[in-house]
Amino acid sequence: MTPVPRFHAGYGGVPAYTGRMTNSNIPAADPPGARAPLLGFVGGGNMACAILGGLVAAGHPADRVVVVEPYAPQADIVRARFGVRVEAAGDAALAGTDIVVWAVKPQVFREAAAPCAPHVGGALHLSVMAGIRSDTIARATGSERVVRAMPNTPALIGEGIAGLYARAAVTADDRAAIERVLAPTGETLWVAQEGDLDAVTALSGSGPAYVFFFLEAMMQAAADMGLSPEQGRRLAQATFKGATSLARASDESPETLRSRVTSKGGTTYAAITAMEAAGVKRAIVAALRAAQARARELGDEFGA
Repeated sequence: MTPVPRFHAGYGGVPAYTGRMTNSNIPAADPPGARAPLLGFVGGGNMACAILGGLVAAGHPADRVVVVEPYAPQADIVRARFGVRVEAAGDAALAGTDIVVWAVKPQVFREAAAPCAPHVGGALHLSVMAGIRSDTIARATGSERVVRAMPNTPALIGEGIAGLYARAAVTADDRAAIERVLAPTGETLWVAQEGDLDAVTALSGSGPAYVFFFLEAMMQAAADMGLSPEQGRRLAQATFKGATSLARASDESPETLRSRVTSKGGTTYAAITAMEAAGVKRAIVAALRAAQARARELGDEFGA
């Protein structure tokens, strides 16, 4: 028996979406008095559920959503959690949709798009897939109204940020509609050139992993210095949260904020001096450039 393809986009190692959202990030799903758009989701994995969960919580009617998810166990989860219509195949199930959200693994996009294309040519398309360029999506769907998004995994709790790029056919109203769809996942940032999404991928798309990597190192150091794992975890996580909040609240640059707590001859100075000697900043910059290059390569591969 041929296995049923799992279309939903993978965010490897990320805990399943749990339905927790930050309420301040969830505005009214649609303008007052407006008829809710019919939304189609192709793929029902973590990122699709993060978007869908926020929209339903904001009041988007469940009967104005259809999800295409061929993997039966995941389809059952989506149906039970949100009360939306879930279909195993795209085809006519997507007829009449106003916005189609593509949340499948990039390597199965063409397979997923083929049966949908005859029914979605008039829709606005939002892709949260990594590596699939907008011209590929336009050709596969028959629509020039395509927006690409590069979200990140904190979107699963409503604390993410997504870089957005729109093709020329996307109107101001289309952009506003996309912002409303993504609002439950966190912030959005538009870029003018599609190539800039490779840099967005390297910075914020992959960025949470860099933070987790640094947290790992801090927690390891905590253990080496005699603190318990729980003490190390709490101290490291609270430090990142507090420092990031301070940086966001301040008009000063990170360099200035760092200098304020780096007294020459002090403990912070010793730590920063050690990191500079080890080339930490250079390594971070090189790592992001490597991620950017790989994002560009993936776009070439999937666009071929």
